[in-house]
Amino acid sequence: MKRSLFAAFSLAATSLVSVPAATLSVRVDQPGAAINPAMWGAFFEDINFGADGGLYAELVKNRGFEFPDALMGWTKLIPPKAKGEISVHSDLPFAPGNPHYVRVNSGGAGLLGLSNEGFRGIGVRAGEAYDFSVRVRAGAGEPKLTVRLYGSDGAVLESVDLTGFTSEWQKYSAKLHSKDTDAKARLVVLVDGKGSLDLDFISLFPERTWKNRSGGLRPDMIQVLADMHPGFLRFPGGCIVEGNLLATRYQWKKTLGPVEEREVLINRWNSEFLHRPTPDYFQSFGLGFFEYFQLCEDIGAQLLPILNCGMACQFNSGELCPLDQLEPYIQDALDLIEFANGPVSSTWGAKRAAMGHAEPFNLKLLGVGNEQWGPEYIERYAKFAEALKAKHPEIALISAAGPSPDDERFKFLWPKLRELHADIIDEHCYAKPAWFLDNAHRYDNYERNGPKVFMGEYAAQSDSTVSVKNRNNFECALSEAAFMTGLERNADVVRMASYAPLFAHVDAWQWTPDLIWTDNLRTLLTPNYHVQSLFARNRGDRVLPVAFSQLSPAEEKRLYATASFDEATGEVILKLVNATAKASVCTVDLSGVRQVQRGTVTVLQSDDLAAVNTFDSPDQVVPKQTDLTPVGPKFDLTLPANSFNVVRMGVVK
Repeated sequence: MKRSLFAAFSLAATSLVSVPAATLSVRVDQPGAAINPAMWGAFFEDINFGADGGLYAELVKNRGFEFPDALMGWTKLIPPKAKGEISVHSDLPFAPGNPHYVRVNSGGAGLLGLSNEGFRGIGVRAGEAYDFSVRVRAGAGEPKLTVRLYGSDGAVLESVDLTGFTSEWQKYSAKLHSKDTDAKARLVVLVDGKGSLDLDFISLFPERTWKNRSGGLRPDMIQVLADMHPGFLRFPGGCIVEGNLLATRYQWKKTLGPVEEREVLINRWNSEFLHRPTPDYFQSFGLGFFEYFQLCEDIGAQLLPILNCGMACQFNSGELCPLDQLEPYIQDALDLIEFANGPVSSTWGAKRAAMGHAEPFNLKLLGVGNEQWGPEYIERYAKFAEALKAKHPEIALISAAGPSPDDERFKFLWPKLRELHADIIDEHCYAKPAWFLDNAHRYDNYERNGPKVFMGEYAAQSDSTVSVKNRNNFECALSEAAFMTGLERNADVVRMASYAPLFAHVDAWQWTPDLIWTDNLRTLLTPNYHVQSLFARNRGDRVLPVAFSQLSPAEEKRLYATASFDEATGEVILKLVNATAKASVCTVDLSGVRQVQRGTVTVLQSDDLAAVNTFDSPDQVVPKQTDLTPVGPKFDLTLPANSFNVVRMGVVK
C-alpha cells in the first residue's frame, strides 16, 4: 500500500528511533561566514526569445521593417480584385536610424495591406485592452487605415479605423479590445480607399504591463522572476554581449533614448545552431539598459551588467580589438558607471535623469567580458581593471574563467587572475546531474583568501550540453539543489550564483533546459525554478557549521546539508537533500540552543526522477509545506527518497 503524503513528510517528534539514524550536527553556537545578501540571483540573456517576444511586451515583430528582409514577419494582403502595390522605401524616413518604411498604394478597388504574425503568434486575452500605434505619412488621396485583430481561426476579434492623415509623419493611436482569448492571433493593417499611405513603426502593446508602464514589460514574466527573490540580475547575457563579430556586439549606449531611434541588431542566437535556426530573431532594444536598471530596482535585485571587453565570441570569429585601440571599450565601462551612479550634474548622470531617474541606481558590480579565455583575455582584462580601479575602486569587477569548470582554459585563467588581484571570478558549468552531485564539495578546499567565486552559469543537462533532448526534469533540479548546498556552506568563497538561461519560449527556443518556460499567454515554473526560489527565499545571514555522522554507504555518498541563521527572525534554516532511492531518518542535533520553537518543513520531491512540469500539468513537481513541531534541540526528521527539504525553526540560544 502506498504511504500517504503526510506520512512521507512526517517528523518523529522524539529522540528515540527504532532504526539507526544518520545524525546531523548543527553548531548554532558557532556561526561562520556571512552569506552575501545577493547570494542567489538570476541570469538573463536574450536567448530563446527572452527579450523581444518575451519580457519586452511588444506584440509586433519587425515593427519598423528593419530586418535584412524588410518584410520578415509580415505578409502582403492584396486580394485578387484589389488594385495597388505594397513596397519598401527609405527616402525621407521619420527616424533616420531606422530608415525603412512601407508604402501602400491603393487603386481603391478593395482593401489591401499587411498582416503581422507576431512572435509565433500574438497572444491576446478577452476583454483586455491593447495599445496600437503607427507612424503615417499620407501621399495622394484620402484613404483610411483599418486595423484588425484576427483570431487563429480567422474570426475578427476587433476592428478600428484611423483617418485624418497629413503629408508629414505623425503618430496615430487606437485602443483595441479583443473579443476572445487567443495565443495565436495576428494583426492586420489595411488601406481602404484610393490613395497611398506610408506606414512605419507599427506597434501593439498590452495596456496591462509591469507596473502599467506604457511600452513596458510583460507582467506575468516579471512577477515569477520577482517571486524568486533574486539578489541580483545579470544582464544582458551571455554570448550576445560578445557578438559573432565585434560589429554585432552589445553596445549599451545604443539601447538608450526613444525606442523608435534604437537601431535593430541581429541576435547572436539567430543562426548559432543549425538544428534550431531562428532567422527572425533580432534585437529591437526596447528592453535596453535603462529598462534593465529599472527592473532591478523594481524587484530589489542588485545590478550586474556585463560589458564587452574587446573580444567577439570565441566560439565564433574570436575577433579581437587591438590592445592599442581598446580605449573606447574601457570608456564605455566608465560611462556606464557614471550613468548608473553619477550625479545629475555629470554627463551621463544627466542622461539618466532625463530618462526619469534622477537618483543613482547604486551600481556595485560590473562584469568585464562574458566567457572569455586565453592570454588575449588576460591582457584586455588587465587594462580594464587598471582603468576602472583607478577611478572606481568601489566597483567590484567580475572576471571570466572560461566556459568550463575544470579544463585547461580554466586552469590557465585562475592563477593569472589571482596575480591581477581579481575581485570575483565567474565560473560556468553545464553538465550531467552526476557532476553536480559529485561536486557538492567542490569549494570546501578552495583558497580562502584572494578572488571570490561567482558561479555565474550552471544547469544540469539531462541528456548532454546543447542537446535538444534536455529536459527540466526533477533529477536535474535535485542535483542542482545538492550542489547549491556546497555553494552556501562555502559562502566565504562563493559570493554569488545564478542558474542559466532564465526564460525560453516553447515555440522559439535555441537552448534547453531553461528555468522558466513561456508561451504567448502563460508562464511555466520548472522544478529547477522551485529549487532556486527555495534557496533565495530561505537564505539566512550566516553559515552554521554542519557535519553528518552515522551515515549508511548510500547516505554518505548522496546526503547533503547546509545550515544558516536568519538574524532578523531568529530562525535556524536547514537545507537537506536526500538523493537516494530510500527515505532517510535523520537526527538533527542543534548545539548551543536551549529551546526550539514551532517551524515549517518544505519538501520538493518526486518518486519519478524524470518528472517534468508542463503547461497541461504544471504541478507535477512543486514544493509542499507542513508544520514542524520539534520536541527540543535534538529531534528526528524523515527525509523522503529523492527530496529537497527546507526546514525553518525559531530557536532560543
